[in-house]
Amino acid sequence: MAKQNILSALVNDGPIIANEHRSLSAETAEKLRELILLEKLPPGMHIPERDLAEALGISRTPMREALRTLAIEGLVEFTATRRSRVANPSIDELRESMTVLATLEALGGELACAIATDREITAIADLNQKMIECTDKFSAINFFNTDMAFHSSIIASTHNQALIDTHRQYNAKLWRARFMSSKRKQGRAKTLQQHQDITNALVSRNASKMAQVMRSHIETAIDNLSIQQNET
Repeated sequence: MAKQNILSALVNDGPIIANEHRSLSAETAEKLRELILLEKLPPGMHIPERDLAEALGISRTPMREALRTLAIEGLVEFTATRRSRVANPSIDELRESMTVLATLEALGGELACAIATDREITAIADLNQKMIECTDKFSAINFFNTDMAFHSSIIASTHNQALIDTHRQYNAKLWRARFMSSKRKQGRAKTLQQHQDITNALVSRNASKMAQVMRSHIETAIDNLSIQQNET
């Protein structure tokens, strides 16, 4: 039944079409990523590659390429028989990765204060303002995507490729965990306040404050994981 519901939703959305900005496999990865984040493809579920490809109106080649992309991100894993399934890491594994991410984001925030251009800081502040103004209008997935753009923009503004690549790796592994934290309505006000604190520190180029609030923000997400574990 769950499989039929997923496929029906995909058919209703229409076939995936490549555009001038992204390949067919990238568009497919984006669609599957959303299905995983929204738990329409729940943790541990084997992914029906052939049926999904047919529902999306694509061949199995871009489907397989998309699944490999999501495997690198940690959202999908392959069994010994090469069947794909939605990853289901333990809370302890997620907490360990988030601890590393907190250090990376603290370093990124500190470097951004020294290196980011005024234009980059303005763009980051604009993303923060967008989240404030649209928090009651955005769907959970739209709020999350803007949230991730906010964080990625800060790291990108360091112009430190080693940090950018390492952050991308760890952040990708934590997409679902960060989404679950982001969509908790009870914590939305705290998230927005922390984003404002981050923005204020960046605008004033206060490196020590920036590192502190960036680390604290990720630690809140770690706390949210524990809360979710107790709620389930």
